Amino acid sequence: MALRPAEGAERAGGEARSVAGVAPKHDGLENIQQKKIFKENEEETQQREEPCAADSVDSLMAEMPFVDTDIEDECAMCATSELSIKKKRKRTAGREIEEDIQRKKKKNKQYQPNYFISLPITNPKITGSIQTVQDAIIQKDQRLSKAMVRSGSLHVTMLVMHLSSEEEISIAVGALSDSKVFVDNLLKGKRVDLSFQGIDHFRNQVGFVNLAENDHTTLLKEIAETMKKIFQEKGIMAGEDRAFKPHLTFMKLSKSTELRKEVKKIDSSLYEDFKNHYFGDEVLHRFDLCSMFKKKQPNGYYYCESSIVFGKSHEADLVKEALRREAQALLPRLNQIKALLTSPEMRTKISKELFEDRHNSNSKWKSCIDSESPNA
Repeated sequence: MALRPAEGAERAGGEARSVAGVAPKHDGLENIQQKKIFKENEEETQQREEPCAADSVDSLMAEMPFVDTDIEDECAMCATSELSIKKKRKRTAGREIEEDIQRKKKKNKQYQPNYFISLPITNPKITGSIQTVQDAIIQKDQRLSKAMVRSGSLHVTMLVMHLSSEEEISIAVGALSDSKVFVDNLLKGKRVDLSFQGIDHFRNQVGFVNLAENDHTTLLKEIAETMKKIFQEKGIMAGEDRAFKPHLTFMKLSKSTELRKEVKKIDSSLYEDFKNHYFGDEVLHRFDLCSMFKKKQPNGYYYCESSIVFGKSHEADLVKEALRREAQALLPRLNQIKALLTSPEMRTKISKELFEDRHNSNSKWKSCIDSESPNA
């Protein structure tokens, strides 16, 4: 029976697919026949596809739901939408990060040190030498005048802590008092001389005078560690993770926000001439519990909640030093009064008032006598 052209083509296509799926193992005649059948099949396939191609791309696009939409606008909208989503996510993430930062700041603020144990520096030789260094630095860089620590504030920090209430301050005062017993037993009446020599810095942000390493310095470190334990045992968050390094700060950029914007680092060459300078000795005689934020005393020293003094001989020195500081604080006021009283304008005013008072007194006296008053 004769086959219709379509059926013949299907059979030929099937044979061609069968042949294409198997590696050729026949002789040359069969290969020629297979190629001929494959070519006929390919021509028939192209004929079937031609009407579809004639419909054109435009006709296909016309069937799509976004035929009237500008493709560029659509892409832009998609891009904008994606950008908006990203921005929204970024804002949300930003808010979460900001809230997290604020929480951490609040937490850190709750435990930020606001009190410290101070070893005050009272030796005039040390304070005078530091003043000389500060003046020399300021002459080279006037901006650093804002970074200098006043002579009345000079001290060695033994311990830092956070006290959040009056109750905790009272506990800290008790802990300091307990520390006195330990220090007295440790010293056994011996005098401790702390020698200050040479200048160093912390990350070029803080300038300080070194405490020379010797047996007395080792003793001071032992005292600091024991005081830290005493305060912590009483529930006071005191001390730092890093090892105690006693030093005498005389300059720091953190004293001024404006200065930190102008000066990123303190040039060590500014104090090169004093790098190995000997500043003097301070006799260990007192520890103070001081506030970092309460108003300072007139002499520039920190607000002091409580103190412990070592040795009776030092108590007299302490009173003498307190009187000297008070006198120094009053001296500027006395000089102002003196200058005011010696000015020509003030002298004239005082003379006039005294003359008028004398004249008024004489007038009253004369009137009493003239009237023969019993009061006269």
